[in-house]
Amino acid sequence: MEVTVECQKRPEGSKPKALRRSGLIPTVLYGHKGTESIALTIGAKDAETLLKKATVNNTLVQVKIPDLPWSGKALIREVQTHPWKRSSIYHLSFFSVAAQESLEVAVPLHFVGEAAGVKEGGVLDPVFTELQVQCAPENIPESIEIDVSNLQAGDSLRVQDLVLPEGVTALSEPENTVVAIAAPLSVTQTEDDEVEATAAGEATEST
Repeated sequence: MEVTVECQKRPEGSKPKALRRSGLIPTVLYGHKGTESIALTIGAKDAETLLKKATVNNTLVQVKIPDLPWSGKALIREVQTHPWKRSSIYHLSFFSVAAQESLEVAVPLHFVGEAAGVKEGGVLDPVFTELQVQCAPENIPESIEIDVSNLQAGDSLRVQDLVLPEGVTALSEPENTVVAIAAPLSVTQTEDDEVEATAAGEATEST
């Protein structure tokens, strides 16, 4: 998914608090010209709408700056909010991806299907809810679907077991567990009871 947002060049000497009082959020764009950055502003309402549609470090955003002029694709790299009013946006950072051959991004994981082990009383235990991957800007997936339908109690899926979209490479260790099916509690408890009973019996026989 790609969304579009319009920013304005920040007036020199303007203070962040004064900008926020006037309904503008201080913003910065990195990466459009090497290490150079541009100080910008975005309307508070536009910023709120943007963050409802876009995910930090995942969604491509078409940033337009009419008064430079400049337009290009970027990722939201950071969102700063009020220390206790979490819905109050203080600052946004964009990173231009136009000159980037590949990027490291975090992609949400969506677990689909009902695991066979869950039907038998087990519990789905996601270890990760997102996966760090590397890919070209145009190949950033909105999410990665993981079918858990065939997982039995005690089964798990590792990073190396995932089927990723073409051009997308996982950066996590291949052996890392992504999701597991915990055995039903009753089964686990029964096994524990059996172990304790056996241990008690052996102790009695030895006396």
